[in-house]
Amino acid sequence: MSVAKVSEISATSAVSFDDALKQGVARANKTLRNVKSVWIKEQHVRVEKGAIAEYQVNMMVTFVLDD
Repeated sequence: MSVAKVSEISATSAVSFDDALKQGVARANKTLRNVKSVWIKEQHVRVEKGAIAEYQVNMMVTFVLDD
């Protein structure tokens, strides 16, 4: 039997939502073991002077706890 936990994290990128997602997953894998899935909860952009300045992704990361 496996037991999993879900942790919410936020990642940002000046490039794209995809880049923010990749950075968030890479960072989660540095701290959390056994990452199994990521669910995108929200996406936001920050606008400065009428242009997109930053992309933000809020995600739920599911990882299996060690025995």
